[in-house]
Amino acid sequence: MNIYLYLKMFPPFGDGEAMNNGAVKYVSGFAAGLVSCGAQVTVLCEGSLSRDASDSSYQTDAGYEIKWFANPSKHMSFNISNGLRNYIQNDMKSGLVVINGIFHPSVYAISRLLARQNIPYIASPLDPYHPSIFAKNAYLKWPYWYFLERRMLKQAKAIQLLDIRHTEWLHRLGVRTPTIETPCSFSAENVPPESALQWRDNDEDPQILFLGRIDAHNKGLDLLLDAFAQISEATNARLVIQGPDNGDRKALEQRAAELSISQRVSFLGPDFDRRASSIAGECDIFCIPSRFEGFSLAALEAMLAGRVLLVSEVAGIAPHVKASGCGVLVMPEVAAIKKGLLELVALRPQWRDMGLRGRDYVLNNLQWNKIASTALEHYQKLIHL
Repeated sequence: MNIYLYLKMFPPFGDGEAMNNGAVKYVSGFAAGLVSCGAQVTVLCEGSLSRDASDSSYQTDAGYEIKWFANPSKHMSFNISNGLRNYIQNDMKSGLVVINGIFHPSVYAISRLLARQNIPYIASPLDPYHPSIFAKNAYLKWPYWYFLERRMLKQAKAIQLLDIRHTEWLHRLGVRTPTIETPCSFSAENVPPESALQWRDNDEDPQILFLGRIDAHNKGLDLLLDAFAQISEATNARLVIQGPDNGDRKALEQRAAELSISQRVSFLGPDFDRRASSIAGECDIFCIPSRFEGFSLAALEAMLAGRVLLVSEVAGIAPHVKASGCGVLVMPEVAAIKKGLLELVALRPQWRDMGLRGRDYVLNNLQWNKIASTALEHYQKLIHL
C-alpha cells in the first residue's frame, strides 16, 4: 500500500535540529513503523533552504523516501510549491495521504488539491480541538475553523488522533468524521539501559522538571508556577523549566519573582545535544500540566527514563500513565496540580517501582510497528469503503 505523509516542515534529508521537533519525530517514527509493516511510504515536505535550492528526493535508512519541494512562501502560507502540486497531479501513485497539522494554511491547501484530484486523505491534527486551543487568538481561530478547518476535517476519510478520547471535542464541534487512534512511540536509540537509571536518596530535595516548548498557555506553565509556589517551602522542592522559548519565558521568570520562588526555579534553554530521556533521568518528578496536549513525547521519554509523572488529564499520554501506574493525572488547574505534586512527593519510597512500571509499559505497549500495523488495518478498510 502506498502511504504519503505530508508535514510541511519535515527536513529534506531527515536530519538536523528540526528532528527534535515533536511533529517531525512523530512523522519519522510513524513512517518507519509503516515501512516495517510492508507499506511504501513517502514523506512530502516543502520549504526554502536557500535561493538556489531545488526539489530533492532522499531515501532514508529506515526505508521511507523524503520528497522535498522548494517553496519560497512564508511558513504559514496557502501557497503550495509548484513541484509538489505537479507531483500530486501527475506522479503520485494510488494510495492514501495523511496530512499533518492543525490550523495550518498549507494543510488546508493540500486537502483542497487532493479533493480535486479525487485522492483520499486522512487529517492528522496532532493536537486536540480542545476548548483551550481556541482560547488563544480566538478572533483568528474561530473564523478559520468555521470557514476552512471544519470543511477540511469533514471531507477527510478519517481523522487520525493521538488519543481516541479527543474524538469528544470533534463531536462537540459538529464533526462526525470517523476517527482512528495512532499514539506516539519511541526510537530504540532513545531508550537508556535499565542499568544506567538512578534514583536520588530520600534525604535529597525533590527535583521537578518540565521539558518542552516554553509556551505558558498551551503547556500550563503559569499554572505550574502558581502551584509550585504553594508547595516549594513545605517540600524543599526545586523546579526546572527547560526548552525552546515560545515567547513566554520572560513573563514566566517575572511571575516566579512575584511569587518569591526565583531561587527555587531555574529556566534553561533547549539542549539538543542530549536525549530527552537523559535529561528527564536527572529529575524526580516530570510535569506536563498542559491545558491541551496531543500526546507529549517528552513525557514518553520520561517514562523510558523511569521517572514518575504528573500529567494533565487532557494529554494523549494520560491513559498510558494511568494504565502503568507511574504517576498521577490532574486537571490543568492550580489546586489540582498542587495536590498532585504533594501526592507524588509523599510517594517517594515508591518512585523507583512506579518508574520501572512506566518504563516496562512503554516498552511492551507503545511500539511503532504495533501502532503502524493497527493504522494500516484502518487504512485498508477506508480505501475499500
